[in-house]
Amino acid sequence: MTHRASHFLKLSQFIPPFVLLFATHNPRLLDTVSQADRLRVWSGFVLMASSRVVSTCLFVALLTCTLRCSQCVKLSNIILILTDDQDVEMGGMMPMKKTKALIGDAGVTFSNAFTATPLCCPSRSSILTGKYPHNHLVRNNSISGNCSGTAWQKEAEPFAFPVYLNKMRYQTFYGGKYLNQYGSKDAGGVGHVPPGWDQWHALLGNSKYYNYTLSVNGKEEKHGDNYEKDYLTDLVLNRSLHFLEERSPNHPFFMMLCPPSPHSPWTAAPQYQQSFSDVKAPRNGSFNMPGKDKHWLLRQPANPMPNSSVEYLDNAYRRRWQTLLSVDDMVEQLIKKLDSIKELSNTYIFYTSDHGYHTGASSVSTVLLTCCHLTLTHNFKSISGQFSLPIDKRQLYEFDIRIPLLVRGPGIKPKQTLQSPVLNIDLSMTILDIAGVNLSTVNMDGQSFLPQMAPSLRNGTERPFFLVEYTGEGHSSEDPSCPKLGPGLAECFPDCVCEDAFNNTYACVRALKDANLQYCEFADNESFVEVYNLTSDPHQLENIVKKVDPTLLQIMNQRLIKLQSCTGDSCRNIK
Repeated sequence: MTHRASHFLKLSQFIPPFVLLFATHNPRLLDTVSQADRLRVWSGFVLMASSRVVSTCLFVALLTCTLRCSQCVKLSNIILILTDDQDVEMGGMMPMKKTKALIGDAGVTFSNAFTATPLCCPSRSSILTGKYPHNHLVRNNSISGNCSGTAWQKEAEPFAFPVYLNKMRYQTFYGGKYLNQYGSKDAGGVGHVPPGWDQWHALLGNSKYYNYTLSVNGKEEKHGDNYEKDYLTDLVLNRSLHFLEERSPNHPFFMMLCPPSPHSPWTAAPQYQQSFSDVKAPRNGSFNMPGKDKHWLLRQPANPMPNSSVEYLDNAYRRRWQTLLSVDDMVEQLIKKLDSIKELSNTYIFYTSDHGYHTGASSVSTVLLTCCHLTLTHNFKSISGQFSLPIDKRQLYEFDIRIPLLVRGPGIKPKQTLQSPVLNIDLSMTILDIAGVNLSTVNMDGQSFLPQMAPSLRNGTERPFFLVEYTGEGHSSEDPSCPKLGPGLAECFPDCVCEDAFNNTYACVRALKDANLQYCEFADNESFVEVYNLTSDPHQLENIVKKVDPTLLQIMNQRLIKLQSCTGDSCRNIK
């Protein structure tokens, strides 16, 4: 019998019956008590039940003792590392050798992890709230799209998972990028600190590596371009290490570390600026392929790409990898620190990204040469080419919606690769599950994947299908780069190659369990539908909507309707 169980049995001689009943229903205490000892406890319970008079003073004293005893069960620490724009389909985890060894090999790697929406602010909002975008109402990266807006701050932030952790007496730390509009005047300025955070070191605005401003517990802190003092990835690491030194050992901690890598402008640390000199963007899959039979936004660019554009893409690809080497160092230093303070064995560490990315896997034609110039002079994000689009994410395809997810921690066996589908809306529920929060009291759409990682700790079920949704962004006036297409576009480049539009609004059902399918509907005047069989067509080159049995289309449509209106439990119970 453990020391904790022995202590519990001694206390059971003095605890009132109804308090004892509560204590013995604590599964973590019961697991440490033998059957014979449980009988002794319940025998004592029967004897004590015959005593009808307990003074108020004694009751208060014994209740306090019981509560202190419950704290003997130490809650686990939790760390969430969230990168910005790190893909998994295009080789985004290749530079992360230390991370894969120290987290993936020491725990579990999820091969089917997805974002609920492929854009920074809505995705991060989903992580924080555990909700699909149609429930947290953050639509895009703008204030008008509720990115860190007033509605978000009043209706979503007070119910984000760090608030629950704080109530469980977790010591909380945030470092790095928060939401794209955070810190702007319309979002409350630098003085706004979201509830639930004890230590707040958040970047104002979008990802940068130098020359940025932080909100440090509501106070403005400006940074320059000195590597030792200002490089944001390293600064986030150093402040998290300081937090670990200064924290109280009497309570668990939660840290959320959000470095800018591998987001543009892809500024690598000095020691890594010559790394991967021979690396090129992948040439397989949809590289330099036309976006035929897809939504009109992907049908517009020309094909194929010129050599000069391909060379630029290779450079962008290398620079993204270079920035990730500092994140890899962050993981290594963090784990060394946890080991040195004797907390590693009691800490869950999650590594993931807000969404995927596309760089150089299709056709952008001569537009890329011009876009290359714009990227350097106007700080656009990147040049890529999946299905003829320049830059970033926002699309429904695997390269944008799949994310890396690696986890290690107590009860998780090493070197696991799990195929269970998980979403970023599940992160909050999993973290709260680890923290001992009663999940039935939490209004979130996701579900804990602790049962998949550590079956000995929980029983659970995996979802058969899930929702991916995105609300397109556009401008009310014509884009000067593309007057012939009229208003309603965004992220446009010369020759009318645009990344986004108002009617780039879609919702998809992604299924893996019975059939590896994706069904997507666009909110446009074409009522456009895309359907892919990812078993036979993993790169989503052929839209098979006209070849599929209409009965299957009807089934997928009905699932989509239910998912788009689901909330809380109903999101988990759709069949």
